[in-house]
Amino acid sequence: MNRKVTVIGSGNVGATAARRIATKELADVVLLDILEGIPQGKGLDMLEANPVEGSDARVLGTNDYADTANSDIVVITAGLARKPGMSRDDLLLKNKTIVKDVTENVVKHSPNCILIPVTNPLDAMCQVVYRVSGFPRERVVGMAGILDSARMRAFIAMELGVSVENTHAFVLGGHGDTMVLLPRYSTVAGIPITELMDTATVDAIVKRTAGGGGEIVKLLGSGSAYYAPGSAVVEMVEAILKDKKKILPCATFLQGEYGIEGLFVGVPVKLGARGVEEIIQIELTADEQAALQKSADAVKELVDIINV
Repeated sequence: MNRKVTVIGSGNVGATAARRIATKELADVVLLDILEGIPQGKGLDMLEANPVEGSDARVLGTNDYADTANSDIVVITAGLARKPGMSRDDLLLKNKTIVKDVTENVVKHSPNCILIPVTNPLDAMCQVVYRVSGFPRERVVGMAGILDSARMRAFIAMELGVSVENTHAFVLGGHGDTMVLLPRYSTVAGIPITELMDTATVDAIVKRTAGGGGEIVKLLGSGSAYYAPGSAVVEMVEAILKDKKKILPCATFLQGEYGIEGLFVGVPVKLGARGVEEIIQIELTADEQAALQKSADAVKELVDIINV
């Protein structure tokens, strides 16, 4: 194939995304990790699944950044999960170090790629990737809002007994507790959900969506979500490779849009071959704008800690 996507980090999210990219035959895939044998084994397993899936995408697992050369897109999932006894600041600083090193190596071999950070805390890690890469803001776009909106869409479909394909959900802000969910812009077949459910039901869906990641962590006991995050990554990859001009909620670097300056925050963007091709601005109520600013302030707090 003439397209190449590299996924850095062969954990659950990275491996899930890599397999879906290969299965959908979007591009050849390179799966890179610092752990020897793990990306090679998973990559070979994916390659051996391709005859069953009917995909001719090549999959290579590696520990060598040279194998990632000339990638069209690089997805960064590498990073640590928070462990017992580890402070938030410790996690921030450790993941900053990891993401900085990854970005430096990626840019050296693929100076023209589009970067999709996934590592948490997402918005702050996007800032690290942006500063270290030196890329224009159009070519650094974080995955968060698609996952959050997908969760909300699933809950809407479950509540109303309708197809998920009829649902749309609108999410702004940072990826975390301060995300801003906008029910009045969330619809079923074009009808606002506020006209289809009572306020208590809408509020319950909003609350469950905001805690969606935590709900899965609690159920699993150890580890976190990876099927939905992996699928969200692939939607972004497909929109870019196919130049779909798709409107998706993504973390992007704002320069005055929505009254926010110099931070990565989730907003609707037009995603195409050049990355973020347009930031879509909508009118917010005073309460919605205040909630978005609160979310941006939470991102800034993290960014200040890691000094990027």
